[in-house]
Amino acid sequence: MNAAIPSPDSRGPLVHRPRRLRGRPRLRDLVRETTLDAQDLVYPLFVHHGEGVRREIGSMPGQYQLSIDQLDQVARQTAGLGVPAVILFGIPEHKDAIGSLAWSDQGVIQRAIEVIKRAAPDLIVMTDLCFCEYTDHGHCGPLIEYQGRMEVDNDRTIELLALQAASHARAGADVIAPSGMMDGMVGAIRGGLDVAGFDQIPILSYAVKFASGYYGPFREAANSAPGFGDRRGYQMDPANGTEALREAALDIEQGADMLMVKPALAYLDLVRRVKEQFRVPLAVYNVSGEYAMVKAAAARGWIDERTVVLETLLGMRRAGADMILTYHALDAARWLANPAAR
Repeated sequence: MNAAIPSPDSRGPLVHRPRRLRGRPRLRDLVRETTLDAQDLVYPLFVHHGEGVRREIGSMPGQYQLSIDQLDQVARQTAGLGVPAVILFGIPEHKDAIGSLAWSDQGVIQRAIEVIKRAAPDLIVMTDLCFCEYTDHGHCGPLIEYQGRMEVDNDRTIELLALQAASHARAGADVIAPSGMMDGMVGAIRGGLDVAGFDQIPILSYAVKFASGYYGPFREAANSAPGFGDRRGYQMDPANGTEALREAALDIEQGADMLMVKPALAYLDLVRRVKEQFRVPLAVYNVSGEYAMVKAAAARGWIDERTVVLETLLGMRRAGADMILTYHALDAARWLANPAAR
Protein backbone atom coordinates (compact mmCIF):
# COMPACT_ATOMS: atom_id res chain seq x y z
CA MET A 1 0.00 0.00 0.00
CA ASN A 2 1.42 3.38 -1.02
CA ALA A 3 2.11 5.90 1.67
CA ALA A 4 -0.22 8.82 1.68
CA ILE A 5 1.15 11.92 0.03
CA PRO A 6 1.17 14.70 2.59
CA SER A 7 -0.88 17.71 1.71
CA PRO A 8 0.88 21.04 1.22
CA ASP A 9 -0.81 22.26 4.40
CA SER A 10 0.83 19.50 6.48
CA ARG A 11 4.31 20.45 5.25
CA GLY A 12 3.84 24.15 5.62
CA PRO A 13 3.46 26.66 2.80
CA LEU A 14 5.39 26.04 -0.40
CA VAL A 15 7.76 28.97 -0.02
CA HIS A 16 11.49 29.44 -0.30
CA ARG A 17 13.35 27.50 2.37
CA PRO A 18 16.91 28.86 2.89
CA ARG A 19 18.14 25.57 4.37
CA ARG A 20 17.91 23.97 0.94
CA LEU A 21 21.03 25.95 -0.01
CA ARG A 22 22.99 25.08 3.14
CA GLY A 23 23.00 21.32 3.15
CA ARG A 24 26.21 20.63 1.22
CA PRO A 25 29.58 22.40 1.43
CA ARG A 26 29.95 22.78 -2.35
CA LEU A 27 26.48 24.29 -2.63
CA ARG A 28 27.22 26.71 0.19
CA ASP A 29 30.37 27.76 -1.65
CA LEU A 30 28.42 28.23 -4.88
CA VAL A 31 25.92 30.69 -3.39
CA ARG A 32 28.36 32.52 -1.09
CA GLU A 33 27.89 36.29 -1.35
CA THR A 34 31.19 37.47 0.16
CA THR A 35 34.65 36.03 -0.33
CA LEU A 36 37.87 36.32 1.65
CA ASP A 37 41.24 35.70 0.03
CA ALA A 38 44.87 36.27 0.87
CA GLN A 39 44.84 38.94 -1.84
CA ASP A 40 42.57 41.04 0.39
CA LEU A 41 45.15 41.32 3.18
CA VAL A 42 47.95 43.73 4.10
CA TYR A 43 50.56 42.72 6.70
CA PRO A 44 51.87 45.41 9.11
CA LEU A 45 55.56 45.32 10.03
CA PHE A 46 57.44 47.15 12.80
CA VAL A 47 60.94 48.04 11.62
CA HIS A 48 63.44 48.64 14.43
CA HIS A 49 66.79 50.36 14.08
CA GLY A 50 69.95 48.31 14.53
CA GLU A 51 70.85 44.77 13.52
CA GLY A 52 69.85 41.31 14.65
CA VAL A 53 66.63 42.51 16.27
CA ARG A 54 63.72 40.07 16.40
CA ARG A 55 61.86 41.08 19.53
CA GLU A 56 58.42 39.64 20.21
CA ILE A 57 55.85 42.24 21.25
CA GLY A 58 54.52 41.20 24.64
CA SER A 59 50.93 42.37 24.10
CA MET A 60 50.83 41.02 20.52
CA PRO A 61 51.97 37.37 20.60
CA GLY A 62 53.41 36.27 17.27
CA GLN A 63 54.31 39.82 16.17
CA TYR A 64 57.82 41.25 16.30
CA GLN A 65 59.94 44.34 16.12
CA LEU A 66 62.37 43.50 13.31
CA SER A 67 65.60 45.15 12.28
CA ILE A 68 66.23 45.78 8.61
CA ASP A 69 68.46 42.72 8.20
CA GLN A 70 65.51 40.52 9.23
CA LEU A 71 63.12 41.86 6.59
CA ASP A 72 64.19 39.92 3.51
CA GLN A 73 62.97 36.64 5.00
CA VAL A 74 59.59 37.97 6.13
CA ALA A 75 59.10 39.75 2.79
CA ARG A 76 59.62 36.53 0.84
CA GLN A 77 57.40 34.64 3.27
CA THR A 78 54.60 37.19 2.92
CA ALA A 79 54.75 37.18 -0.87
CA GLY A 80 54.96 33.39 -0.94
CA LEU A 81 51.71 33.09 1.01
CA GLY A 82 49.92 35.26 -1.55
CA VAL A 83 49.59 38.34 0.66
CA PRO A 84 50.17 41.20 -1.80
CA ALA A 85 51.25 44.05 0.47
CA VAL A 86 52.92 45.14 3.68
CA ILE A 87 52.68 48.42 5.57
CA LEU A 88 55.72 49.68 7.45
CA PHE A 89 56.05 51.45 10.82
CA GLY A 90 59.47 52.71 11.87
CA ILE A 91 61.23 52.78 15.24
CA PRO A 92 64.22 55.09 14.78
CA GLU A 93 67.47 55.20 16.70
CA HIS A 94 66.96 58.79 17.87
CA LYS A 95 63.93 60.96 18.48
CA ASP A 96 63.64 64.74 18.69
CA ALA A 97 60.99 67.42 19.02
CA ILE A 98 60.13 67.51 15.32
CA GLY A 99 60.76 63.89 14.32
CA SER A 100 63.51 64.78 11.86
CA LEU A 101 64.57 61.18 11.15
CA ALA A 102 61.15 60.62 9.57
CA TRP A 103 62.22 62.31 6.34
CA SER A 104 65.88 61.27 6.29
CA ASP A 105 66.73 59.34 3.14
CA GLN A 106 68.82 57.07 5.39
CA GLY A 107 65.96 56.58 7.84
CA VAL A 108 64.83 53.19 9.07
CA ILE A 109 61.78 53.02 6.78
CA GLN A 110 63.62 54.32 3.72
CA ARG A 111 66.27 51.62 4.09
CA ALA A 112 63.64 48.98 4.85
CA ILE A 113 61.81 49.71 1.60
CA GLU A 114 64.96 49.05 -0.40
CA VAL A 115 65.60 45.72 1.36
CA ILE A 116 62.01 44.51 0.88
CA LYS A 117 61.98 45.52 -2.78
CA ARG A 118 65.14 43.52 -3.43
CA ALA A 119 63.81 40.46 -1.61
CA ALA A 120 60.28 40.48 -3.05
CA PRO A 121 60.02 42.88 -6.00
CA ASP A 122 56.31 42.29 -6.59
CA LEU A 123 55.31 42.95 -2.97
CA ILE A 124 53.44 46.24 -2.61
CA VAL A 125 55.11 48.39 0.05
CA MET A 126 52.86 50.85 1.84
CA THR A 127 54.34 53.26 4.35
CA ASP A 128 52.57 54.76 7.32
CA LEU A 129 53.13 58.51 7.39
CA CYS A 130 53.15 60.04 10.86
CA PHE A 131 55.54 61.43 13.46
CA CYS A 132 54.43 59.74 16.68
CA GLU A 133 57.21 57.12 16.41
CA TYR A 134 59.81 59.82 15.68
CA THR A 135 59.09 62.61 18.19
CA ASP A 136 60.49 62.57 21.71
CA HIS A 137 57.08 63.62 23.07
CA GLY A 138 55.12 60.93 21.17
CA HIS A 139 52.63 63.24 19.48
CA CYS A 140 51.98 63.25 15.74
CA GLY A 141 53.91 66.39 14.86
CA PRO A 142 55.86 69.35 16.24
CA LEU A 143 54.23 71.10 19.19
CA ILE A 144 53.14 74.68 19.65
CA GLU A 145 51.79 76.49 22.68
CA TYR A 146 48.18 77.59 22.33
CA GLN A 147 46.17 79.25 25.11
CA GLY A 148 48.50 77.93 27.78
CA ARG A 149 48.67 74.35 26.58
CA MET A 150 50.85 72.41 24.17
CA GLU A 151 49.26 70.96 21.05
CA VAL A 152 50.34 69.74 17.63
CA ASP A 153 51.20 72.52 15.18
CA ASN A 154 48.94 71.47 12.32
CA ASP A 155 50.40 73.62 9.53
CA ARG A 156 54.03 72.88 10.35
CA THR A 157 53.23 69.18 10.60
CA ILE A 158 51.69 68.92 7.16
CA GLU A 159 54.74 70.63 5.63
CA LEU A 160 56.95 67.98 7.22
CA LEU A 161 54.60 65.17 6.16
CA ALA A 162 55.14 66.27 2.56
CA LEU A 163 58.90 65.89 3.08
CA GLN A 164 58.44 62.46 4.64
CA ALA A 165 56.20 61.32 1.76
CA ALA A 166 58.71 62.41 -0.88
CA SER A 167 61.51 60.63 0.99
CA HIS A 168 59.50 57.38 1.12
CA ALA A 169 58.69 57.68 -2.57
CA ARG A 170 62.37 58.16 -3.45
CA ALA A 171 63.15 54.97 -1.55
CA GLY A 172 60.61 53.04 -3.63
CA ALA A 173 57.35 53.07 -1.65
CA ASP A 174 54.34 52.06 -3.72
CA VAL A 175 51.63 53.65 -1.55
CA ILE A 176 51.78 56.50 0.95
CA ALA A 177 49.39 56.13 3.91
CA PRO A 178 49.13 59.24 6.11
CA SER A 179 47.66 58.53 9.55
CA GLY A 180 48.18 61.69 11.61
CA MET A 181 44.69 63.20 11.17
CA MET A 182 46.00 66.69 10.51
CA ASP A 183 43.73 69.11 8.67
CA GLY A 184 44.86 69.48 5.06
CA MET A 185 47.43 66.67 5.25
CA VAL A 186 46.31 64.88 2.09
CA GLY A 187 46.47 68.06 0.00
CA ALA A 188 49.94 68.90 1.32
CA ILE A 189 51.22 65.37 0.71
CA ARG A 190 49.71 65.24 -2.77
CA GLY A 191 51.35 68.53 -3.62
CA GLY A 192 54.69 67.45 -2.19
CA LEU A 193 54.67 64.19 -4.12
CA ASP A 194 53.70 65.89 -7.36
CA VAL A 195 56.40 68.56 -7.08
CA ALA A 196 58.99 65.85 -6.34
CA GLY A 197 58.02 63.97 -9.51
CA PHE A 198 55.90 61.26 -7.88
CA ASP A 199 52.49 62.15 -9.24
CA GLN A 200 51.77 58.45 -9.89
CA ILE A 201 52.18 57.41 -6.25
CA PRO A 202 48.72 56.84 -4.72
CA ILE A 203 47.63 58.00 -1.27
CA LEU A 204 45.75 55.72 1.11
CA SER A 205 44.41 58.12 3.70
CA TYR A 206 43.53 57.14 7.25
CA ALA A 207 40.55 59.40 6.66
CA VAL A 208 38.33 57.98 9.41
CA LYS A 209 40.61 57.33 12.38
CA PHE A 210 39.12 57.37 15.84
CA ALA A 211 40.69 58.12 19.22
CA SER A 212 40.35 54.52 20.29
CA GLY A 213 41.16 52.34 23.26
CA TYR A 214 41.96 49.54 20.81
CA TYR A 215 45.38 51.04 20.01
CA GLY A 216 47.08 50.15 23.30
CA PRO A 217 49.27 47.25 22.12
CA PHE A 218 50.37 49.23 19.04
CA ARG A 219 51.93 51.87 21.25
CA GLU A 220 54.11 49.19 22.81
CA ALA A 221 54.94 47.78 19.37
CA ALA A 222 55.90 51.14 17.84
CA ASN A 223 57.30 52.78 21.00
CA SER A 224 54.88 55.62 20.32
CA ALA A 225 52.87 56.34 23.46
CA PRO A 226 52.37 60.10 23.96
CA GLY A 227 54.53 61.56 26.70
CA PHE A 228 51.62 63.64 28.01
CA GLY A 229 47.92 63.96 27.33
CA ASP A 230 46.30 61.99 24.54
CA ARG A 231 45.42 62.32 20.86
CA ARG A 232 41.76 63.23 21.18
CA GLY A 233 42.54 66.72 19.94
CA TYR A 234 43.17 65.42 16.43
CA GLN A 235 41.80 61.88 16.20
CA MET A 236 38.03 61.50 15.87
CA ASP A 237 35.45 61.13 18.62
CA PRO A 238 34.09 57.54 18.53
CA ALA A 239 30.57 58.93 18.92
CA ASN A 240 30.59 60.72 15.56
CA GLY A 241 29.46 59.05 12.35
CA THR A 242 28.42 61.95 10.13
CA GLU A 243 31.73 63.66 10.87
CA ALA A 244 33.46 60.57 9.49
CA LEU A 245 31.77 61.12 6.15
CA ARG A 246 32.87 64.77 6.13
CA GLU A 247 36.47 63.72 6.85
CA ALA A 248 36.36 61.21 4.01
CA ALA A 249 34.92 63.78 1.61
CA LEU A 250 37.65 66.30 2.45
CA ASP A 251 40.39 63.75 1.80
CA ILE A 252 38.87 62.74 -1.53
CA GLU A 253 38.70 66.41 -2.54
CA GLN A 254 42.38 66.85 -1.62
CA GLY A 255 43.53 63.92 -3.74
CA ALA A 256 43.25 60.71 -1.72
CA ASP A 257 43.01 57.66 -3.98
CA MET A 258 41.90 55.24 -1.24
CA LEU A 259 40.33 55.64 2.19
CA MET A 260 40.66 53.81 5.49
CA VAL A 261 38.46 53.29 8.54
CA LYS A 262 40.38 52.58 11.75
CA PRO A 263 39.69 50.64 13.97
CA ALA A 264 37.52 48.09 12.20
CA LEU A 265 35.34 45.99 14.51
CA ALA A 266 33.52 48.72 16.43
CA TYR A 267 33.06 50.82 13.29
CA LEU A 268 31.69 48.44 10.65
CA ASP A 269 28.62 50.66 10.31
CA LEU A 270 30.91 53.42 9.09
CA VAL A 271 32.76 51.07 6.76
CA ARG A 272 29.43 50.46 5.05
CA ARG A 273 28.48 54.15 4.99
CA VAL A 274 31.85 55.29 3.62
CA LYS A 275 31.86 52.59 0.95
CA GLU A 276 28.33 53.34 -0.21
CA GLN A 277 28.87 57.09 -0.35
CA PHE A 278 32.30 57.33 -1.97
CA ARG A 279 32.78 54.14 -4.03
CA VAL A 280 36.57 54.27 -3.87
CA PRO A 281 38.89 51.48 -2.71
CA LEU A 282 38.38 51.16 1.03
CA ALA A 283 40.69 49.71 3.66
CA VAL A 284 40.05 48.82 7.27
CA TYR A 285 42.65 48.36 9.97
CA ASN A 286 42.09 45.30 12.16
CA VAL A 287 44.07 46.98 14.92
CA SER A 288 46.35 45.75 17.68
CA GLY A 289 43.73 45.62 20.43
CA GLU A 290 41.42 43.55 18.27
CA TYR A 291 44.30 41.18 17.53
CA ALA A 292 45.38 40.98 21.18
CA MET A 293 41.88 40.10 22.42
CA VAL A 294 41.63 37.18 20.00
CA LYS A 295 45.10 35.90 20.89
CA ALA A 296 44.41 36.13 24.61
CA ALA A 297 41.08 34.31 24.40
CA ALA A 298 42.52 31.64 22.10
CA ALA A 299 45.47 31.06 24.47
CA ARG A 300 42.96 30.27 27.22
CA GLY A 301 40.98 27.91 25.04
CA TRP A 302 37.90 30.10 25.14
CA ILE A 303 37.61 30.42 21.35
CA ASP A 304 38.88 28.66 18.24
CA GLU A 305 41.39 31.16 16.87
CA ARG A 306 41.18 30.12 13.23
CA THR A 307 37.38 30.18 13.13
CA VAL A 308 37.09 33.53 14.89
CA VAL A 309 39.82 35.23 12.83
CA LEU A 310 38.40 34.16 9.48
CA GLU A 311 34.86 35.04 10.55
CA THR A 312 36.01 38.46 11.71
CA LEU A 313 37.91 39.22 8.50
CA LEU A 314 34.98 38.00 6.40
CA GLY A 315 32.69 40.35 8.34
CA MET A 316 34.95 43.27 7.46
CA ARG A 317 34.80 42.32 3.80
CA ARG A 318 31.01 41.96 3.99
CA ALA A 319 30.73 45.45 5.48
CA GLY A 320 32.48 46.87 2.40
CA ALA A 321 36.23 46.67 2.95
CA ASP A 322 38.29 46.00 -0.16
CA MET A 323 41.47 45.38 1.83
CA ILE A 324 42.22 44.59 5.45
CA LEU A 325 45.36 45.59 7.31
CA THR A 326 45.73 42.82 9.86
CA TYR A 327 48.36 41.19 12.05
CA HIS A 328 46.57 37.91 11.34
CA ALA A 329 47.51 38.17 7.63
CA LEU A 330 50.06 35.36 7.42
CA ASP A 331 48.06 32.92 9.53
CA ALA A 332 44.88 33.76 7.64
CA ALA A 333 46.63 33.21 4.32
CA ARG A 334 47.77 29.75 5.45
CA TRP A 335 44.29 28.83 6.65
CA LEU A 336 42.66 30.07 3.46
CA ALA A 337 45.11 28.07 1.35
CA ASN A 338 44.23 24.86 3.20
CA PRO A 339 40.57 25.11 4.27
CA ALA A 340 40.24 21.39 5.02
CA ALA A 341 43.09 21.32 7.54
CA ARG A 342 42.23 21.84 11.19
